[in-house]
Amino acid sequence: MSDPTATLGGTTGSALGGTLVTPLASYRNDKPYPFCPGCGHGPILDRLDEALVARRVDPARVVLVSDIGCSGLSDQYFATSAFHGLHGRSLTYAAGLKLARPDLDVVVILGDGGTGIGGAHLLNAARRNVGITALVLNNLNFGMTGGQHSTTTPYDAVTSTTPGGNLEHPLDLCATAAVNGAAYVWRGTSFDADLGERIAEAMATPGFALLDVWELCTAFFVPKNRASKRTLGELMDRLGFQRGLVQSREVAEYAAAYRQRAAQAAAKEEADGGIESRFASPLDRRFGLVVAGSAGGGVRSATRLVARAAVSCGLWAAQRDDYPVTVRSGHSLSELVLDPRPVESAKVTRPDAAVVLSDDGRRKVQPLLARMAADGVVFLAPQVGAVETPARVEVLAPQEGRSVPRGQLGLAILVAALRELGLLPAEALRAAAEAGSDDRFAAAVAAAAVIAPAVIAPQPPRRETGAEA
Repeated sequence: MSDPTATLGGTTGSALGGTLVTPLASYRNDKPYPFCPGCGHGPILDRLDEALVARRVDPARVVLVSDIGCSGLSDQYFATSAFHGLHGRSLTYAAGLKLARPDLDVVVILGDGGTGIGGAHLLNAARRNVGITALVLNNLNFGMTGGQHSTTTPYDAVTSTTPGGNLEHPLDLCATAAVNGAAYVWRGTSFDADLGERIAEAMATPGFALLDVWELCTAFFVPKNRASKRTLGELMDRLGFQRGLVQSREVAEYAAAYRQRAAQAAAKEEADGGIESRFASPLDRRFGLVVAGSAGGGVRSATRLVARAAVSCGLWAAQRDDYPVTVRSGHSLSELVLDPRPVESAKVTRPDAAVVLSDDGRRKVQPLLARMAADGVVFLAPQVGAVETPARVEVLAPQEGRSVPRGQLGLAILVAALRELGLLPAEALRAAAEAGSDDRFAAAVAAAAVIAPAVIAPQPPRRETGAEA
């Protein structure tokens, strides 16, 4: 339906472009509710119907999301779209729907059981403020499965799993949602005359909205606890739970904010024009380079700079990194594939060249060095121990009487290695460094001018000591 007010039923209408537009008198279908006599679910759903009628939304653009429990039966009694899923996961389904289709009105109908099982989802829904409305049918116990206690069961309340009285403090859903940043939070009961207005108000609020609606489970909670309309209010007071509007604040609705941020990023990328191909490289085949050093030594970022320089030379580049979970200790290994044709995999199984900047990196990369061909080359920083490889080995170090700051030495040696290989022109590396946000890169590229081969010799087999193994 193209117009949000053109739908089923209704007794009045107006002509709009030759089409009769008739507001819905109800979003309910003709199926009767299945709930127990006196259950609060029916009255709450009737108030939801009132809110939908007041909002005059195309029912095709309304999605009622539910999970398991008596409340999970609700969506099938409305002439709207619906999604039914696993217990406690309804908020995640709803968030996905709203992110994919921000034009939808998404209402989650869940029970107190669902808020407990999906507690982490409730916290994150409030933090993110995706524009969905959570209507909690809170009857203070698991009604469908036999009246077991839930996360909202009041202290000392009797249930089938707490026959001597509940010893747990109930979860304050409203305080939880509010403190985590929800845009709209309200608490009341199924008996409140303004419930329909509050639901409509929540649905109109950008951001996450939660309504904690207390009600009576006449099958289990009422007979065990002598609960009534009056005692619901008394329970709220005794627990110190705020009633009515708990929080209403302006927030950036997540779906809209995300799209805005993505559009800004796309516009910036378009303005930047990507990486312009301004230089040339003699490379005419796939070339695998491995850079091995220590964590925190700038291995990954330095290799990324080389990849950027390669792209500016018209090459394709793909990088693959390996480092321990400790991140700032141990090895850091980057594999870089350069190719004049599109690269399908960044994995280097037999390097054409390797740059080893530390003993941490040497120990990690040794199996790859052993697989290299005789026409390959391994470049070592001066402090790195001997390696076992059939490839030629060069030690790169500052020229006699020249020095390079320690923080720049690794990248300077990498740039010098690329110079020795003749893969990329120095101008491409300088341009890549200048395009980066770290001044150390530009300084290190300049420092590479004083790096030269110190020793060129085949490396004899080396036996690892127990401490290095």
